[in-house]
Amino acid sequence: MEKTSNNAALNQTFNLLKFTFVIVPIVAGLDKFLNLLTNWEQYINPSFESILPFAGTTFMMVCGVIEIIAGIIVWKKPDIGGLIVAGWLTLIALSLLLGWNYVDVAVRDLVMAIAAFSMARFAKEV
Repeated sequence: MEKTSNNAALNQTFNLLKFTFVIVPIVAGLDKFLNLLTNWEQYINPSFESILPFAGTTFMMVCGVIEIIAGIIVWKKPDIGGLIVAGWLTLIALSLLLGWNYVDVAVRDLVMAIAAFSMARFAKEV
């Protein structure tokens, strides 16, 4: 009986994480085009922005497309998508930490990366 209870808890946890990492990247990705939630350009590391061959707005739109694709991959292949989202969030956090800007957001993104990695691991068990 305990094994069944553990499986149910694992399935519920996995589904909650999967739902989160499908919806959040897609919403954040779409908002890179709308800037309703925030002005996303403010999160670009200034030293990185200075070497971009195009405007920060364009860069954020490219990031938005990547995030939308990542959310769709999580939906279809959560074991692979979770690793992609975890890596993406880690890169974002490192960029923020290198500029020592928005350290609170960087820490949050690292925590989310751990959750996405955990979801990818759960995907192999459920």
